[in-house]
Amino acid sequence: MSPTPKSARSFHRKNRGGDQTRNGKLYRVEAVWPDRPDRPAIRITPDRAKARRLAEEFADQGAYVEVQRSRGFQWRTVETLDGPARLDAAAADRRQQRAAQAEAERTARLDAEIAAQAAHHDRARTEATTAEHEQLARLMARPPVMRDATGRVTARHTAGARP
Repeated sequence: MSPTPKSARSFHRKNRGGDQTRNGKLYRVEAVWPDRPDRPAIRITPDRAKARRLAEEFADQGAYVEVQRSRGFQWRTVETLDGPARLDAAAADRRQQRAAQAEAERTARLDAEIAAQAAHHDRARTEATTAEHEQLARLMARPPVMRDATGRVTARHTAGARP
């Protein structure tokens, strides 16, 4: 039996042009929510920034998130994010901000009251000083007092009339 010519063969192996090795640059984001642990969200992307963005988004929604990197046929965990703890911390931050804002408002209100009282006292002191100055000006504008029959002058000072 003679060998068959190549042209008569039915199977031809075709060379593939591309590289068939597995991509080692894939990232996988796996998110599990506490209220639905049986339905995790899994996203695979070659973009590390997109994987990080997805992980942050899932963690902000309250999920436990694992960011994994491909090692051939295995996944190696690169980062773990705790969404519920992040939500608790965010809530605590909001409470602290509200308390600080209320304290700032209370302080501002007290400062405004103190400033109003100080302005009131300043106005009263200014009015009293102005009245005293006007009284003094009227006193100084009076002509000299004539002597009465006894030879005494009417007192314009604190010493009173002399005997």
